Amino acid sequence: MNATSTAHTPQERRAATLVMACVGVFVAYLPVTTVSAGLPAIQRALDASTSQLSWVSDAFVLPMAALILTAGVFGEVHGRKKVLQAGLALSGLGALVALCAQNVQVLWAGQALAGLGSAALLPTTLALISHAVPDPRERGKFIGLWATALTAALALGPVVAGVILDHADWRWIFLLPVPASLAAMACAARLLTDSRAPGSRRLDWPGQLTAALAITALVYGIIEGGAGSFTDAGVMTALSVAAVGAVAFVLVERGGPSPMLDLTLFRSPAFTATTLIAMISFLGLIGFFFVLSLYFGMVQQLSTLDAAWRLLMVSMMPLVLGAPVGKLVHRVSPRLLIPGGLLVATAALLSLTDIGADTSFGSLAWRLALLGLGMAFVITPMTATAVSSVPFHQAGMAAAANNAFRQVGGALGPAILGALLSTRAVHALPGHLTGAGLSGPTVRQVTSVAESGGIGAVGGLDLGADTPRVLGALSEAFLDGLHLCLVVSAALTLLAAAVGALLLRGPRRTARPVATGPRPAAAQAPSLTGGPTAG
Repeated sequence: MNATSTAHTPQERRAATLVMACVGVFVAYLPVTTVSAGLPAIQRALDASTSQLSWVSDAFVLPMAALILTAGVFGEVHGRKKVLQAGLALSGLGALVALCAQNVQVLWAGQALAGLGSAALLPTTLALISHAVPDPRERGKFIGLWATALTAALALGPVVAGVILDHADWRWIFLLPVPASLAAMACAARLLTDSRAPGSRRLDWPGQLTAALAITALVYGIIEGGAGSFTDAGVMTALSVAAVGAVAFVLVERGGPSPMLDLTLFRSPAFTATTLIAMISFLGLIGFFFVLSLYFGMVQQLSTLDAAWRLLMVSMMPLVLGAPVGKLVHRVSPRLLIPGGLLVATAALLSLTDIGADTSFGSLAWRLALLGLGMAFVITPMTATAVSSVPFHQAGMAAAANNAFRQVGGALGPAILGALLSTRAVHALPGHLTGAGLSGPTVRQVTSVAESGGIGAVGGLDLGADTPRVLGALSEAFLDGLHLCLVVSAALTLLAAAVGALLLRGPRRTARPVATGPRPAAAQAPSLTGGPTAG
């Protein structure tokens, strides 16, 4: 046996697949919190309006949410290694464009390219694991490590941004994905062999177009409606297009010969539950993180790095517990793990409803850690159950669908909760201004600025001796909005727990590979890893 063949045993190939999957999802998720933490610095440097600033994040999320299903199909038809490499290349290119941006429009373009890369990486990395580890009992452990890498990216992002912004220009927060993508591409070229889904799967262009149209129009309509008014003609048109696109997608997928999303997957209660839980819980939780970041900046006046340490309390628990929880997936019923974790997260969110402007780090820390503990028992079991609840050959499709629903929820969360926060704060502001002893003309001036430019615009007013009282009233009004958002987030998380309790029954037994004999050649999943093919 030559050196090349002995260097890549099945165990080593599987380990290499896991490493590349973890690196891929790390690169995909790193921009999410890095950019969010850097938004105040970007706004100051580029003199961006609130609307322009919101699209810095949304330009990344929108293509990711719209094209995840499409990217999953491309991987199954054209090869998962090719799509992984393309995703890494787009992520690195997008970061490079953002790194060189001199205006907000170029920054949007860079974020959109990075979002396309993440759309390719998320379903492909899970599909690599699913096919390298066909036994669902063992797969949970590997998905736990994948979820740990995802959480590590979310945890590291704000810290990286905080350190860089303390010492350098805002553009340098985009540097890390560039060498990370290049190194991952080089390793993938060496370690992975290409693979496709078994059978005669073909690209489903009508399904891909209608899905992208529906998701894009929905997210755009919610974002613009939250920033302005849901009665605007453009917003109503976008939401109408989303509804028509969703209906068209269902009709196309029901009659298509090779559907992008086989709707029969929803006959599995566990798959249906995990997709709904992914969307509902991430809508509430990502929206909560958005308003919490604003609380740290606008109310507590914390630096980027100080805010990052507080957010780290949430992400540390899933980071530490991701792999151990993965081992529990097939020992403890997901009907207990997932709703139980969501109930803990609900309790943590409700415990935060009494926070104020002077709430200490210690008082926040245990509640944020409790929220992270709850999510640690949701993220890994949710993903593992979605993949294991369908037949083996549909695991990649299930992974892409779960990620798509998760990203749609994550995209809608900041828009919906941000609109709630702004509406409640603006409504409460006049009362707090009056309570602070300010005169009628000052109250009307500040309220007018808040109604036209948002609550952030009030913070820039210079009203002489009245400024401290105005800022104090603004903080109180913001807290009213924050407390409402916390209650809504808790209600959404509780709803997700109820969905899990009603629908989850555990993975389908048919998801396991048949052990009575070799599979037919057409149904065998090719090896996903290994060194260069020997001559």
